[in-house]
Amino acid sequence: MGEHPDSHRRSFLLGAIYGFWGLIAAALGVPAAAYLLLPPRTRKEAEWVEAGELRRLETGVPAQWVFRRNRVDGWKLTSEKASAWMLKLAPDKIIAFAPQCTHLGCAYRWEEQKQQFVCPCHSSAFSKEGQVLSGPAPRPLDRFQVRIQGDKVTLGPLEKRVEPSA
Repeated sequence: MGEHPDSHRRSFLLGAIYGFWGLIAAALGVPAAAYLLLPPRTRKEAEWVEAGELRRLETGVPAQWVFRRNRVDGWKLTSEKASAWMLKLAPDKIIAFAPQCTHLGCAYRWEEQKQQFVCPCHSSAFSKEGQVLSGPAPRPLDRFQVRIQGDKVTLGPLEKRVEPSA
């Protein structure tokens, strides 16, 4: 007795079906395994963001600037609106403060009449240079690293400040 002629065709079709299902499993499994087993991308270097033009700043007068920056959160890259308080001390010297109070992170404001930054949440007060004048704030305002490139002001990583020892 010989083999049935349809058995070769049946074997071929079963092999093709199993191969097709194997390709589908690989197409779905490889990305899923990469997502679960590989770490998310991390930023190797500090990001510097162009915040605005130097000519917009008046010497000695704090101004709040709003700009866009990119943030990496695991696998997701997000463009978000951010702000900083800028103070031009000299034509080539600018300090930039993070917009949150160092007590509990509330947004503070500049009060022209008092010539100080005031946090409305718990009444912390800060000098023009970011030093604590009063209130529960434990340390001076955090500052961004600043670069001036031509007429552009670029902000870098945030530096947490500590109160100088007396």
